[in-house]
Amino acid sequence: MAGPLDGIRVVDVSEVISGPLAAMILADQGADVIKVEPLKYGEESRQLANYRAGMAALYANCNHGKRSIGVNLKDPEGLKILYRLVETADVFIQNWRPGAADRLKEGESDLRKINPEIVYASISGYGDEGPYADRRGYDPIFQSFTGYVAAQTNPEIPIPDLVRNAVVDKATSHTVAQGITAALLARERGRGGQHVRVAMLDAGLSFFWPDGMLRESLVGEGVENYVIPGERYQLIPTSDGQIVLWMGTAEQSRAALRALGREDLAEDPSQRGRAMLSDASVEARTEAINAGLAQLTTAEAYQRLVEAEVPIAPVLTREEVLVDPQIVHNG
Repeated sequence: MAGPLDGIRVVDVSEVISGPLAAMILADQGADVIKVEPLKYGEESRQLANYRAGMAALYANCNHGKRSIGVNLKDPEGLKILYRLVETADVFIQNWRPGAADRLKEGESDLRKINPEIVYASISGYGDEGPYADRRGYDPIFQSFTGYVAAQTNPEIPIPDLVRNAVVDKATSHTVAQGITAALLARERGRGGQHVRVAMLDAGLSFFWPDGMLRESLVGEGVENYVIPGERYQLIPTSDGQIVLWMGTAEQSRAALRALGREDLAEDPSQRGRAMLSDASVEARTEAINAGLAQLTTAEAYQRLVEAEVPIAPVLTREEVLVDPQIVHNG
């Protein structure tokens, strides 16, 4: 069955993750994506780590479902080829630094002369203007600017750390893909070709904000229940490893205590009600649960708390992820 974007053509001149992954999402939804790459070696991610027989894993993971053509966009003849592609395109995606597209004669105003209705998507690092606009930017840089690094601080080892994958790049990709589909809808309703502008700095902060910036959302006096859920993300030691446990309600906390043999705390009157975050006895219950888990192997703890319907997970290696029963079931 054809995807929802069947009949939409995308010209993708972007590189690495932020633009290519956005275009791949559109391809997965049925769009015909034509990837335009530099001659000889292709786009940058083809040269990065993890490749075999000329195909890099990062390139494959951000570009499947596309057609590709090698074009020298700095050459007049190459520019003519691009313009021909743009004539029949619905979307154009680039992730160059501000000003680069205009210098190459591939900016919005240039392409609108050829195709006035095209949806033009431009991805920048920091924005088209501002004190950082001309800087180069990469995922770990934006993580540091937008709070991710500070949020990874482990209370036991109070040193900030990075999220060790390109979380801001990927957040940007999904933001761009959604913006493009919204722009296509606007065009269908007679609004004409839109310009979708996304800065990685903005997309990264927007993605982090809902739970990462709770302390900065309700400000001033009178804020109650002053707990940040993300600060309770932690690995809990077992007798032979670690496990992840998340008790979002008082009932789940009671179930965990019962499963670990602490009915006394589970039935304590202070445990009544739905909320557990503001309860003064939360520290005692947390210590009891941690002590109980420390006496069990990871497998024992996992089985016991799954049976008690408490949200729990082992720390899967990358290899184990690929054979997890639910992930295999989901295809």
